[in-house]
Amino acid sequence: MRVTTLIVPAILALLFFPGAVLAEEAAMSGPNTAWVLTSTALVLFMTLPGLALFYGGLVRSKNVLSVIMQCFSIAAMASLIWLLFGYSLAFGEGNAFIGDFSKAMLAGIGKDTLAGDIPEPLFMLFQMTFAIITPALVVGGFAERMKFSSMLLFSMIWLILVYAPVTHWVWGGGWLGTMGLYDFAGGVVVHITAGVAALVAALVLGPRKGFPTTAMPPHNLTMTATGTGMLWVGWYGFNGGSALAANGDAAMAMLVTHISAAAGAVTWGAIEWKRYGKPSALGTLTGVIAGLGTITPASGFVGPGGALIIGILAGAVCFVATNYIKRVLKIDESLDVFPVHGVGGILGTFMAGILSATSLGVFSGYGFAEGIETMSEQVGVQLMGIVSTIIYTAVVSFVILKVVDLLLGLRVSEEEEVEGLDLNQHEESGYNF
Repeated sequence: MRVTTLIVPAILALLFFPGAVLAEEAAMSGPNTAWVLTSTALVLFMTLPGLALFYGGLVRSKNVLSVIMQCFSIAAMASLIWLLFGYSLAFGEGNAFIGDFSKAMLAGIGKDTLAGDIPEPLFMLFQMTFAIITPALVVGGFAERMKFSSMLLFSMIWLILVYAPVTHWVWGGGWLGTMGLYDFAGGVVVHITAGVAALVAALVLGPRKGFPTTAMPPHNLTMTATGTGMLWVGWYGFNGGSALAANGDAAMAMLVTHISAAAGAVTWGAIEWKRYGKPSALGTLTGVIAGLGTITPASGFVGPGGALIIGILAGAVCFVATNYIKRVLKIDESLDVFPVHGVGGILGTFMAGILSATSLGVFSGYGFAEGIETMSEQVGVQLMGIVSTIIYTAVVSFVILKVVDLLLGLRVSEEEEVEGLDLNQHEESGYNF
């Protein structure tokens, strides 16, 4: 009797008011829209001014404006490309490897067009902020030595040929998403691609003049600390907003993001304290970023216990990677994009396949995967995503750099590098005392 009571009104509604029923199913969610609007602002805040200040403080004073200028210029350039056809290449139907041009200039998309239960223009804008910060992260690999014109051309082509396709693979209906890759907020899409591209750029350009014998300490750690704080806060939108809803998934993603950042900071600082006798502000700040980047792919698939493990691993593994690349391999990857973001993205993507399994109890996920068998299968998918993204990004980034070098030349002259990029690339100075 109860079933009949429920079914009959539903059938009558479909017969006499079909438009109303369909409209209700496709209705925009006000709370979800409000949360993604907020998250979009937070993610843009990560780049402007967060990343700009973080990077600006890490370089020498003669290059502070050049790095800030690069972050702002990439934000503007990437926004226009995303509108013209970048969003369409990433989220257009296309095929398993790349989208199409059906959504170029938001063709056929109005203010009432929905992506799920939020306006598609908002979804496009939210994704635009990811397309902004990813090539901006790459700047850290070649900071203080690349021509501004070459940086712009490289970033533009890289966004089209690397970022947009990989985004489609994972989030746009491509082959990795179809396989079931766990990448909640961009471990593969953002951090692995940016980290690998930064490493390739550092290798192609070669070290800064004087590296590794000349000390090149950050010129303003106060600025870097300010940027780190902005990144930490903005990351709530980066990971929490990727739920695309104001719900428990978003809340858990924010919680595990915070736990991982805290664990990364404590772990990095403790290692320095033990090894060098004192913890450094720079090390603790870097540990925060390592924890944030490493939790990103797993933030929708693990609970607080898993986040604690990921944060501790991030602080330790990224610390070792940073020292190994600079002191053993002697690669001048200026601002440690690969050992922090790249290695963190790889580690977090791999751990998402392990810690999402509910069989691990308090150190597990919260209902996204079931049992050891599922965990084993998921780890294979995660490794496939990691390896394929590394290979594709490395090869395409190398080719783009070589083409840009032929067209414009990549590197400033030795005299310009000694003078500083602020003056010779922009005719400005960051400080006038």
